[in-house]
Amino acid sequence: MPIRLRPAIFSGSLPAMSIIAALAVFAFPMQAFSAPAIDAEDNTGSGSPNGGITTPGSSPAGGAAMRYNPDQETPEILYDLDKLPEPARRMRSLIMEACRSGDIEKLRALIGSGAGATQLSFGELNGDPIDFLLQVSGDSQGHEILAILLEVLEAGFVHLDAGTEREVYVWPYFFAVPLEELTAQQRVELFKLVTAGDYEGMKTFGAYIFYRAAITPDGRWMYFVAGD
Repeated sequence: MPIRLRPAIFSGSLPAMSIIAALAVFAFPMQAFSAPAIDAEDNTGSGSPNGGITTPGSSPAGGAAMRYNPDQETPEILYDLDKLPEPARRMRSLIMEACRSGDIEKLRALIGSGAGATQLSFGELNGDPIDFLLQVSGDSQGHEILAILLEVLEAGFVHLDAGTEREVYVWPYFFAVPLEELTAQQRVELFKLVTAGDYEGMKTFGAYIFYRAAITPDGRWMYFVAGD
């Protein structure tokens, strides 16, 4: 499904590179993924690695929560960050802090490496994750993709698969709700990320397929992907 992203995100000649790179995930089958091993340095002065986020041994989480499931009951839309477990809230804060810095390299430690790295594509990603993010960004320094990730995490969110090994908190909530049922206020929130034209196209497709991000209750950044 072709998507016309908002001019503020992809303008001029950028769609030829950015949209193809960001949404080329259509061409790849779903891959199983593991929770990332986080080795970010703590900048809070607490002396605790990862800002106090622990990373117990991870097991493959599967990919069901990466795609909209129309058969699943519509989850509650959440805005209250106090409903996030502290590790998840801390990871969200670290990611947003990195985005606001304007330095895309600050995401590297949060993404991790190897089989446990944050998933950035539905297909296999063999290269450097920061290089990949730079490729899908509309500018050479990655500021655009940082802005998108920041806006994603500033949106409301949903809590999926509670009590299972695939339990995650996913931003934005549009990913898990029927687009045709959005209220006027919710459509305004959606249009901070995509255009009205994108919205109509996504309704035809049957799901929100722009960027979304997920964090586990124990603070692992599971994925940041677009497409389906």
